[in-house]
Amino acid sequence: MAPKGMLILYGNLSGQAQNTVFPFGPSMMKGFSMRAYVVFEIIHDPARFERARRFVEDGPARGILKPTIAKTFPFEQIVESHRYLEANEQVGKIVVTVP
Repeated sequence: MAPKGMLILYGNLSGQAQNTVFPFGPSMMKGFSMRAYVVFEIIHDPARFERARRFVEDGPARGILKPTIAKTFPFEQIVESHRYLEANEQVGKIVVTVP
């Protein structure tokens, strides 16, 4: 973390967010801030939600969002795509194409 940076904690799909180990001493010395993010901040505010929706929907076409694709599988290889996902070795998204 850079001095005076901001650490944003996001996600709790595992239900283990409360077990995060936080290095308080080194963090304090860098003077950075920490903030939790929850999607409800956006979806309960109609104006923010609309801006976010437009950004996500239009981002790829405008070149603002460039997702990293780890691997693409045809639908016929759906079992292999799940095995690849479960191996947890990918960097980026796994795409399954549907005819």
